[in-house]
Amino acid sequence: MYGSKEVAVAGSVSIVSAGVSAGSRARVARRIAAGAAFGGGGIGLLATAAVGVLLAEAALAKRSVSPSLPPPPGSHPRTEKSPMFKTALRNVLAHKARLLMTVLAVMLGVAFVSGTLVFTDTLKSAFKNQSAKSYDNVAVAVTSYGSGDDKQDPGVSKQTVRKIEALDGVASVNGRVDGFAGVADRHGKLIGQGWANKGGNYSPGKDGRDGKDPAYDFTDGSGPVKDGQIALDEDTASKGGYKVGDPVRVATNGPVKTYTLSGVFTTEDGSVNAGGSLVLFDTKVAQQLYLKPGFFKNVNVSATPGADARKILDEVTPLIPEHATAKTGQALAVQEADDIEKGLSALNQTLLAFAAIALFVGVFLISNTFTMLVAQRTKELALMRAVGASRSQVRRSVLTEALVVGVTASAIGFGLGIGLAAGLRSAMSGFGMKIPGGALIVSATPVIAALAVGVLVTLIAALLPAWRAAKIPPVAAMNSVHAAATTKSLVVRNTIGAIITLLGAGAVLSGAAAGKDGKTMIGLGAFLALVGIIVLIPLLSRPVIALVRPALAKMFGVSGKLASQNAVRNPRRTGATASALAIGLTLVTGLSVLGVTVGKAIDKTTTDNIKADYMVAMASRDALDKSVVPELRKAPGVTAVSPKQNSYLKADGDFHSVTGVTPGDVEKVLRLDTVSGSLATLGKGQLAIDDELAAKHGWKPGSSLPVEFDDKKKTKLVVGAVYKKQEFLESMLASTSVLDPHETRPHIETVFVKMAGGATKANEQALVNALGDNPAISFMDQQDIRDEFGGMINTLLNIMYGLLAMALLIAVLGVINTLAMSVFERQQEIGMLRAIGLDRGKVKRMIRLEAVVISVFGAVIGVGLGTFLAWAIGQTIKGSIPAYALVIPWDRIGLFLLLAGLVGVLAALWPARSAARLNMLTAIKTE
Repeated sequence: MYGSKEVAVAGSVSIVSAGVSAGSRARVARRIAAGAAFGGGGIGLLATAAVGVLLAEAALAKRSVSPSLPPPPGSHPRTEKSPMFKTALRNVLAHKARLLMTVLAVMLGVAFVSGTLVFTDTLKSAFKNQSAKSYDNVAVAVTSYGSGDDKQDPGVSKQTVRKIEALDGVASVNGRVDGFAGVADRHGKLIGQGWANKGGNYSPGKDGRDGKDPAYDFTDGSGPVKDGQIALDEDTASKGGYKVGDPVRVATNGPVKTYTLSGVFTTEDGSVNAGGSLVLFDTKVAQQLYLKPGFFKNVNVSATPGADARKILDEVTPLIPEHATAKTGQALAVQEADDIEKGLSALNQTLLAFAAIALFVGVFLISNTFTMLVAQRTKELALMRAVGASRSQVRRSVLTEALVVGVTASAIGFGLGIGLAAGLRSAMSGFGMKIPGGALIVSATPVIAALAVGVLVTLIAALLPAWRAAKIPPVAAMNSVHAAATTKSLVVRNTIGAIITLLGAGAVLSGAAAGKDGKTMIGLGAFLALVGIIVLIPLLSRPVIALVRPALAKMFGVSGKLASQNAVRNPRRTGATASALAIGLTLVTGLSVLGVTVGKAIDKTTTDNIKADYMVAMASRDALDKSVVPELRKAPGVTAVSPKQNSYLKADGDFHSVTGVTPGDVEKVLRLDTVSGSLATLGKGQLAIDDELAAKHGWKPGSSLPVEFDDKKKTKLVVGAVYKKQEFLESMLASTSVLDPHETRPHIETVFVKMAGGATKANEQALVNALGDNPAISFMDQQDIRDEFGGMINTLLNIMYGLLAMALLIAVLGVINTLAMSVFERQQEIGMLRAIGLDRGKVKRMIRLEAVVISVFGAVIGVGLGTFLAWAIGQTIKGSIPAYALVIPWDRIGLFLLLAGLVGVLAALWPARSAARLNMLTAIKTE
């Protein structure tokens, strides 16, 4: 009786023999018979199969008519491609369990790619449709770039609007003003994201639709028509639990006020979609809050049916002020569509870059799978060669298997990608971002990309195994001469790997030495170093794993000893598996080291420079009202208050940024190290400058500088002090009393407050009460300040970790795949171990330890390379980040190594269970 393996081999022979000539079969039969004489074992079956081929040929020869006769009508001679394709298809079906991980790897990578393309296409379509809809009834749009600080024309005047209304072809004109407006919920907390909270005016116009503003559809109540009324978007009203007639506390850039809710509306406004809020005021109120009575920031002109928008534009342009521009609604819609395209292209490229990383990791899994399949089918492939299959046919057979796997995985992955795109859209809504409605956009691009990426990646990964399969001579293959890599091939591989690694390391070191100009060189070096390490990993596996072999043997006995030996038995296979984890851990470690280092630098900068207990700022990051500073001074427990008031002046012919501060208090809330002179001179109306500016211009205490303020008034100011550069301040300091007379509306970015007793709940509440419990103002203690400046780093790191998770998942599949196929090809060995007394528990332990060793080995390589690259990149950015010093996050690195070991344990669950359940007698009989 023959086993299933022998039957499969015989099946391949029967298929292939149908497509080769009689002469070939006669020649190879003699070759196989010769091979059987010294092959032994299962080679007898191959000789028997060859004899069967000759007998079949003889029978066909007796039954054949004249060989010169043409084939029967309607029949077609067999081509040599047909049997090879059948063989490839049969092999895929026969090894579908072993190809499962390959399918999963390609499927996940393709899902990432297609999901990204479908998701970004959907976003583009939704936002473009929304943009186009907002300009449906706009023939011409006027945008003003003035501000409330402009004394003459801060925007488009009411008189200009009336002139536009009188033009031929104009149906209506709607003026708009907008700015920040934050709504408090019933607990006094701000609703929505501060930066996305917006206020505007309700403008029905004399020809508006039923006396309503055409931009909004009211679901309840009506728009505000007098002072003291507001309308809210539907989402904000729902979050706050407000209904028409309720009092609502609203904060703009001034003190908080209470309004009556007159109506609730729906809108596709971008601020609401971004998770913010929209408050509508009566037009006169909005003008007073955001610009100036009688002026508008934007004006939308609607045309009568049949009117030419271009003609209206030509007539509107001469009427508007110099700081305003006019464009047709169609042109603005196209411009916004282009802006959306550019904005989303960065997201698209970032997601595709991480998809490429995942697919790159998948290449190792796929290549490893086909390499092991080829090794396990050596005799089968040899017999195919023996019965007449050429090298190219064997190569095509392996590549055809890869093609079938690639097409199948791509089709499934594309389906998953559509689901991923739908999930991402829902997830964004869950995070408070409202995506405009619309169906998923599935264009030809993601379909073609999914198929092309999946198939190409699979074929590229299978090229080397296919080449090796075709290179094996039939007789040598029957005796497994080529089962192991030759010494020569390993020497060549290690030599090439060493050269590439040295070139990469040299490029990285060169880039690090070049400083901020070396980023490109580091990128090139990082790529070469990663490729070189991947090539060298088989060589590195032996000495590295040898270091832990004694500990494994001592701790786990025979299971540990066997696991360490198995891990290095096939260095190429171990290297390919570890490489996938090494790539992922290189990126994760590099990002972690950089992120933690930059975060610590920011934290140190904050701690070293801020002495205040609280930093007060608008949640929207807009300027604070000038009334904030005196109100804070009145709060109980306050010992020092100084604003950070941003301004500029022209000194000695050059423009310089200057920070307005409170003399006497600024030293108590911020750390200022005086180099020369005295900061007390700020109280005398003098300037203080940092040491870098002083050195650049040769200024020193006593220098008299001719200056020109924002209002064009000129005077002379004396330098009273030079201080060491401070990261929270500009290069010039002046008293607010010097700057205020020259500014219509001071731009106060933040206010620093020092209090008796430090940062306590009572002190914070005293500040909140002093500013009228304003929901739009945030009060941050020193820890909040650290989180404010370092939070973006942590958020970015978490996003990167999430995007790299796909690559790490594929790497885990690679470990599972390698172990499963390793168990399959070592069935006889495992059966022998069981027969001589190794129980099932120790077999499981052996497989688990082997997985842990391979996983941790890959993680160690990745951690080392990632740390090196992070150091190099840090050398290029340290000049722009104060207090930068490399920090190795040992806790995170330890966690990565621990997780790598856990990955090995989990990956080994199925292979270990399969190995332990093998029947000893069946396993021993397996070839």
